[in-house]
Amino acid sequence: MRARLAGFSFAELVVRRRRWVVGAWLLVASVILPHAIGAEKRLDVSATVPGSESARVQSLLVSRFQAAFPTYAIVVMTGTPSPATDAGRLMLSRLRDAITALPFVTRTFSYLDVADTLLAGENGETYMLVGLEPGSRRPDEFVPVLRGATTAFAQRHASDYPTLALRWTGEIALNYDLRLTSAADARAAERRVLPVTLVLLVLAFGAIAAATLPLIAGAVSIALAIGGAVLLTRFWPLSILLQNVVAMLGLGLGIDYALLMVGRFREALATGASRIDAARTAASRAGHTILLSGASVAIAFAALLFVPVDEIRSIAVGGLLVITVAVLLATTLLPALLAFIGSRVNAGRIRRLAFGDASISWRRWGRFVCAHPIAVLLVAGAPLGIVAFQATRLTTDLPRGDWLPREMESSRGLRTLREMNASGVVNAVRLVVHFPEGTTWDTPAGWMALRQAGATLAADPRVARVRSLAAATGLTTPNLQILAGLPSGVRESMASSDGRLALVEVLPSEEAGMAGATELVRELRAQPPASLTGLAGTSIEVGGLPALNVDYQASTAGRFRSIVLAVTIATFFALLVGFRSVLIALKAILLNVFSVAVAFGAVVLVFQDGIGSDLVGLTEPLGGTFPAIPLLVFCVVFGLSMDYEVFLVARVAEARAAGMGDDDAIVEGLARTGGLITSAAAIMIAVFAAFVLGDFVLIKILGFALTVAVLVDATIMRIAIGPALLKLGGQWNWWPGETYRLARSLPKINVLEPPTA
Repeated sequence: MRARLAGFSFAELVVRRRRWVVGAWLLVASVILPHAIGAEKRLDVSATVPGSESARVQSLLVSRFQAAFPTYAIVVMTGTPSPATDAGRLMLSRLRDAITALPFVTRTFSYLDVADTLLAGENGETYMLVGLEPGSRRPDEFVPVLRGATTAFAQRHASDYPTLALRWTGEIALNYDLRLTSAADARAAERRVLPVTLVLLVLAFGAIAAATLPLIAGAVSIALAIGGAVLLTRFWPLSILLQNVVAMLGLGLGIDYALLMVGRFREALATGASRIDAARTAASRAGHTILLSGASVAIAFAALLFVPVDEIRSIAVGGLLVITVAVLLATTLLPALLAFIGSRVNAGRIRRLAFGDASISWRRWGRFVCAHPIAVLLVAGAPLGIVAFQATRLTTDLPRGDWLPREMESSRGLRTLREMNASGVVNAVRLVVHFPEGTTWDTPAGWMALRQAGATLAADPRVARVRSLAAATGLTTPNLQILAGLPSGVRESMASSDGRLALVEVLPSEEAGMAGATELVRELRAQPPASLTGLAGTSIEVGGLPALNVDYQASTAGRFRSIVLAVTIATFFALLVGFRSVLIALKAILLNVFSVAVAFGAVVLVFQDGIGSDLVGLTEPLGGTFPAIPLLVFCVVFGLSMDYEVFLVARVAEARAAGMGDDDAIVEGLARTGGLITSAAAIMIAVFAAFVLGDFVLIKILGFALTVAVLVDATIMRIAIGPALLKLGGQWNWWPGETYRLARSLPKINVLEPPTA
C-alpha cells in the first residue's frame, strides 16, 4: 500500500509541477545536447584489456625499447615501379620524406632499409611501416593527418604515375575506419527505421499526435545519452561501440516506455477522466511498470561493468545512460506534457479507436490458452527448443575470411598486403624476452637463446617470418664489432638499452591468418619459456594484436558464467520485490534464459553455418562470432525480454487485485497488453533489423540476435508460453504476496478471550 501511495504521490508531484518538470528538462537538454554533435570524434576506437599481458608488452615497447614501433601505421603503395628499381626507390624515398616531415612520425621502415622480398610485391606493390609518437594523443587521431599527407603526395605525382594509390592500414587505421563505419551505420539505421516506426505507431494509436510523442522520446533518449557519454569521456575513455548500442536501445526502449505511458493516458481519457487526472493515473500505473522494467534492463547492463575490457565497459555505460534517460523521460517529462496536451493527443486521427475496449481476438486467444495450456506449451516450445539447442555450438572465435567492410581504405590496403603475402605485418606476434640475471642479449648465452627461439618459431608452419637481432645479422655468435656497426635504429628497436630485454617479432603466414596467430599465442604462453629459448631463467611475455584478441576473449569468456549468475539472481530479487511472487519471478528468469538460448542458436545457424547468410549481407559463413557477442547478447536480450513480461504480468496482477479469478485475470491481461506488446515488439524488430543491414559485422550479429529474440519473445514467449505457465501456476503465482495481504486483512483475535458471536 505504501508503494502505491508513494507512486501516486510522485505521479501527482510530476503532474502538479509540470511546468517545473518541463523547464528542468529544457535546461538539461541545453547543457547536454550540444555535446552529442560529432560524438564519434570523442569516442575511442581501440579495444584494450587493462592489466593483461598484451597491455604489459605494449607498455614495455614504449618505455624500454627506444626505437621500436610500439604504435605504428602501414602505408601501402601501388601503381609505381618496384622498389627494387631505381625509379621505385626514388618514389619510396620521396614518400618517406613526405611522411617523416610530420612532427609525430618517429621513424619508418621499408625496402629502403632492408631489401627484403617481403616488402615488395610481384607487381611493384610495397609498403612502409610508420612509427608514431606514443602517448601524445589517441593513435587513431593521426590517421586523417597521415591520409592528408599521402593524398597531397599522390596529387603531386599524378601526372607521372596516374594509377598511384596510397592506402593506410594496420590496427590504427582499421580502428579509425571502423569508427567511421560504426557512426555511419548508426545514422543510416536511424534514417531507415524512423519512417517505419512512425507508420507502426500511427497504426497502433490511430492518431498522428499520439504516434509522434514516442518517436520524439526515442530520439531525445539517444541524443541525451550520447551527449552524456561524451561528457564522461573527459574522465573515462569510452568506446565508439556504445553509439550503436545507445541508438538501438534509445529507439527500442525509449519508444516502448513512451508507448506504454501514452497508451495508459489515452485509456484514462476514454473513461472520462480530465487531462490532469488522466496524466496522474498514467504516471502512477504505467510509471511503476516502466521503473520495474528499466531496473531489470539496468541490472543486465550494470553487470558488464565488471568485465575488464574497456570496450565492454563502454557499452555498459552507454546502456545505463540511455536506460536511465528513457525511464526518466517516460515517467516525468511525458506525463507533464500529456497534462498540457490533454485530448489533443488524439489529433490527426487516422481511424477511430475505442482505446478503452479490449480486443475481442485477444480475449479469445486468452481463453484458448487457459483451456489448453499443455498443448500450447508443447506446440510453441518444441520448435524453439530445437533452435535453442544449437546454442551449444556457439564459438567466440573471431570470424574467418574477409569480414571487414570492403570499401574501407584500410581493408583495401589489407587485401593488397594479402596479395603480397605480407598481411602478417598487421597481425604480428611480439615476444619480449626477459633474460636472467647476469645475461644480456649480446652475451653468448643470450645470443644463443635468441637464435634457438627464432629457429623454433620459424619451423612452425603457421609462421612466415621471424625478426630478431640474431635473424637480422645471421651471426651464429655475437660479434661485438659487427653489432656495433648496425644502424642504431635497428639495434634500439629490437633490444633494450640495458641489454636485459630483446624483442622477437613473428609474422604469421597467410594460411594461418588471425586464427593461427591467436592459436600460436596460446601455445607460447602455455609452454615453459626455457623450452623455446633453451636458457633457464628466461621469461617471455607475448603481445601484439593476436595476443590482444586472446586476452579479450579470456576476459569476456572467463566472466560469462559469473555475470549470468549475478544478473539472474539480481533480476529475480527485483521481480520478487516488484510482484511479491516467487513463481512469477522464477518463470520470468527461465523464459528470458530460453529467449537468449534461441537467439544464440539462430546466430549459430546463420552466421556460423551460413544458413540464409546471404539475406543478412554475407557472402560466406563466418565460422565464428566475436568474443564479446555472448556477453552482449545475453545482457541486452535478458534485459529487453523482461519488458514484455513486466507489461503482461503487471496487468494480470491489476486484474487479480480488482477481484477477478485466475483465468479471467489472464484473459484480461492479454486483452489489455496483447496489442501493446505486439506493437512495441514490431517497433523493436524494425529498429534492430535496421542495424543488420549495416557493414559493421559485430553490430550486424548483435542486431540479428536482438531481432530474433524480440520476435520470439513477443510472439511466442509472452503471449503463448507465458500465459500458459500462468494458468498452470494457478494460486501459486501470487505466493507469498497475496497470502501476506490476506493475512493482514483478517481480524485480529485475542486468544485470551473467546470470540463473540
